[in-house]
Amino acid sequence: MTELAIGVDGGGTSCRAAVADRMGNVIGRGKAGPANILSDLENSLVNIVESARQALRDAGFENETVSTATAVIGVAGANVGDYGKRIEKALPFRNGQVVTDALISLQGALGDGDGIVGALGTGSVYNARRDGKLHGIGGWGSIVGDQASGARLGRDLLEKSLLAHDKVRAASPLTEKVMAEYGNDPERVVEFAHTARPADFARFAPMVFEGAQAGDVTAIEIVKDAARAISESLDALSWAECPSICLLGGLAKAYHPWLADRHKALLVEPKADALQGAVDLAIKLRNERQRGVA
Repeated sequence: MTELAIGVDGGGTSCRAAVADRMGNVIGRGKAGPANILSDLENSLVNIVESARQALRDAGFENETVSTATAVIGVAGANVGDYGKRIEKALPFRNGQVVTDALISLQGALGDGDGIVGALGTGSVYNARRDGKLHGIGGWGSIVGDQASGARLGRDLLEKSLLAHDKVRAASPLTEKVMAEYGNDPERVVEFAHTARPADFARFAPMVFEGAQAGDVTAIEIVKDAARAISESLDALSWAECPSICLLGGLAKAYHPWLADRHKALLVEPKADALQGAVDLAIKLRNERQRGVA
């Protein structure tokens, strides 16, 4: 029982979990609600544990087995204040560790190899491994960070749509489409923006890329600015011998044509997803604990 390792990918939409046996084979999977530890710590903990229990049940084990397993949980915000440690202390596992979602993404994408991983979805965050040492940047949320994320693309589109409405900037088919969605009433746009969550802004991201592909001037401007922000982050983490760059998340493929050539040349496909990265880290932690290293 003590040889089971559980990985959890705690996302803003749902928690995914997988349990691996002593040979490292995934034998069960589970899913539960979201893990927004910065905004809802209590329910995040409930969903993290429930996803792990579902994975154990899927593998043929009882719920109580959770107390004998080693687990690694990757969640956004684990590096902010004491949120990660508070979750870690409350976990029911024999050995439990909370890390950032960026770390499990890097482990899944690159395995134990060196390189850079950028995760581009509702938010954005970057992590690099060089000579075995980790360094991460970004992931600060859409209000003051998360450049090139879906949330920022949507926010930028609404901003430019309002500027076009006020005739500060030239309108485009895309800005006119956005304003029409709100009855050409700027106050409705502002009302939405004041209560919107990052995911609400991010729903506009596909419209931005579709507009850019169709030649919409506003959309092209937004995407170029976002691609420039990606390049700046990749350059901040890169080094002369950097072997690879892996972009993950729902927006990753859409950005490929807009990237700088120096970055395109290093792009590789991920070896696995973030959940597998969490499982791999859980296996490493289990082995270290069994050897008395950690």
